[in-house]
This record gives sequence, structure tokens and C-alpha cells, in this order.
Amino acid sequence: MTLFSTLALAMGASWVSGINLYAGVATLGLLGRYAGLELPGELTVLTDWWVIGVALGMYVVEFVADKIPYVDSTWDVVHTFIRVPAGAVLAAATFGAFDGSVQVIAFLLGGGIALSSHGMKTGTRAAINTSPEPVSNITASVAEDAVAVGSIGLAAFFPIAIVVLVSLAVLASLFIIPRTLGSFRNFLRRFRSSPD
Repeated sequence: MTLFSTLALAMGASWVSGINLYAGVATLGLLGRYAGLELPGELTVLTDWWVIGVALGMYVVEFVADKIPYVDSTWDVVHTFIRVPAGAVLAAATFGAFDGSVQVIAFLLGGGIALSSHGMKTGTRAAINTSPEPVSNITASVAEDAVAVGSIGLAAFFPIAIVVLVSLAVLASLFIIPRTLGSFRNFLRRFRSSPD
């Protein structure tokens, strides 16, 4: 695997980690096991049946939790402490064959990339939860699942596309996350000040 392909896989895996960690890990494991994808560094561990099984099991739990308004936001808050570190670890593991300093840099950047996608997902879903109907919540959740699996496919087979996509998404998050949080704070202020 070339350096650029390794970089693309690291970026894709860490970005997807912030959206749907379990779908990303399961997809990487299945592609490595059945589609002949050469997983670089220490990512080969993802092809182990136990890892794939646990990732698929947790994906099923997340699939259900993510479709229920407010449960999904609670799930996202808890997963801030899981998705972001996992994105950092996946990026560092991708560069497992490289020098330790490269792995540390990958760890730091992978965590930042995972935080950007997780922040976008969490903020957007919290804003969607202010809507009284469940359809938008379910639609957003299914779209996130498709983006997670599709992005791993892009990272594996179209590295240039995922590098461009992740770069644009990180730049967009710098613009969107502060505005989404501001809108959500305004909603909370109105909600608290409304008469009982």
C-alpha cells in the first residue's frame, strides 16, 4: 500500500469513526477479510472474526438507538468519549509500520478529524431533535449509516476522493459546528424561558 493510500485510509477511518465507529470498523474488517483489501499497519486485527462480530453487534445497537429522538443525542454524548479516541487509535494503527513519531502525529490528527465529524453529527442531530416529527431523525440516521459505509469504500478503493471529501468536511465543520451550537443554545434559552 502506498503512503498516499495509507494516509487516505487513516483519514477515512478516523472521520467515519466520528460518525459511526461500529459500521466503519465492521466494514474495514469485512473488506479486509473478503474483498482483498490490504489493511496497513496494525489494522489487520480488524479482520478477526471477534472484532467483526463485536463491531456488527454494536452497530445493531447503535442502528436502533440512533433512530429514537433524544436517545440518539444521549448516545452521541456518551460516544464522544469513544468515537474520538477510537478515531485517533485507528489513524495511529494505520501507520503501525512507520516510525513512532509518525504514529503519534497520526494519532493527534486522527483524533481531530474524528472530533470534527462527531461534532457535526452531534450538533446536527441535536438540532433535528428540536423538530417534533420522527421522520427527519430516521432519515438523518440512515444517511449517516450510508455515509459511514460508503466513505470506508472510498477510502479503500478511491483514496483521492476520500482525502478531498474529508478535507472539505473538516473545513465545513469549522464553519457549521459553531453555528449549530449557537442555534441549539438559542433553542434551549427559549425553551427555559417559555411559560409552563
